[in-house]
Amino acid sequence: MIRSYLRLALFALGLLLGVQVPGFIDDYAKRVEAHRLESEQSLSGFRDTARRFFDGNLQRLVGHYRNSSDPVMQSDARSVGLLVERSALLEKESLAMQGPWYGQVWHLATAADAQLLAETRAAYRYQVLLAPEAIAWGIACALFIAWVVESILLLLALPFGRRQRRVAPERQTPRMR
Repeated sequence: MIRSYLRLALFALGLLLGVQVPGFIDDYAKRVEAHRLESEQSLSGFRDTARRFFDGNLQRLVGHYRNSSDPVMQSDARSVGLLVERSALLEKESLAMQGPWYGQVWHLATAADAQLLAETRAAYRYQVLLAPEAIAWGIACALFIAWVVESILLLLALPFGRRQRRVAPERQTPRMR
């Protein structure tokens, strides 16, 4: 009986963990988009300058600043270069978060920006979404966690299991007289 309750608790835990996945993905995507918009706003003046003098090429603008003999311009080249790099990173992250759900999960698990991921994790508040994808994630995670834990426990119990086989009592067939 206790084992049944433990299984239920484990399933419920997996369910609650699983429903967090879509919420976390959504929070990360919103954070990326907010940073991307802020980055675009920071670069808007430089983009205008690049459009007027360098056919819109920000890299050429940065190169021009770097090649200047003015130390202020050279310092600005580093600052603008960092803004351009950050904007490119955020654009790449934004595109990754607009793909299919499995692509988003894979991106978050393998290639997400560490800083943005840490920010999202720090600000994330657990929530129970009742959206279909959250329910599907919850059930899938619950079943997977329950299966993994039960399999591990069964493997661990294997050496200690009873080695005796139960012998079924022989059936007596009625004799014909």
